[in-house]
Amino acid sequence: MTKEKAVILLSGGLDSCTCMAVAKEAGYELYPISFNYHQRHSVELEGAKKIASFYGVKKHLIIETNMEAIGGSALTDEKIEVPEGDVERKDVPPTYVPARNLIFLSYAMGYAEVVGASHVYIGVNSVDYSGYPDCRPEFIQKFQALSDYATTATAVEGKKIKIETPLQDLSKSDIVKLGSKLGAPLQFTHSCYNGGEKACGVCDSCKLRLRGFAEAGVEDPIEYETRSL
Repeated sequence: MTKEKAVILLSGGLDSCTCMAVAKEAGYELYPISFNYHQRHSVELEGAKKIASFYGVKKHLIIETNMEAIGGSALTDEKIEVPEGDVERKDVPPTYVPARNLIFLSYAMGYAEVVGASHVYIGVNSVDYSGYPDCRPEFIQKFQALSDYATTATAVEGKKIKIETPLQDLSKSDIVKLGSKLGAPLQFTHSCYNGGEKACGVCDSCKLRLRGFAEAGVEDPIEYETRSL
């Protein structure tokens, strides 16, 4: 029996790695897609390659797209500083990359149509996150409605390519627990915005990750410059 296929948006971070594990557990044939969007560093992308290799995928597609040309984010413009972390942040921080998930999901939907995938997995989360508008349920719902009319597969052939967001309502500690339970290779993940040899431990992403591991009672397998909550 031929397995159904799923495209996985794989950044190389904790959430996307756990998403990959969820799709694997569901029995799908995995088609990860990652992006070199001229971000501040490539450490996370190297992690994505290791995760894809761990799962023995047939193909790991890496798309190059130049979001540095747009700028407007601390992750694509080195003149904008990465702020020190605030796990209680409510405003949209300068690490938000304008329309990133809109662009990435568009690529993923096109790829899903080409490989014949019926699902697209993305690790967006609206509980422990940095306030990004493109991580909210409303965005996913609107994008799903649009994508139903956007491809030959969905608009002409009547097929469904469903966007799956298994982490949407989970806390970071819940994500850590889930990834650990499913045997996800969390040792290959990288969440730091600064991208040093070791994670900085002080940016938003590091602090959210550290708190998640601490609350889950799981040892974070990566190295940090500073381990402060």
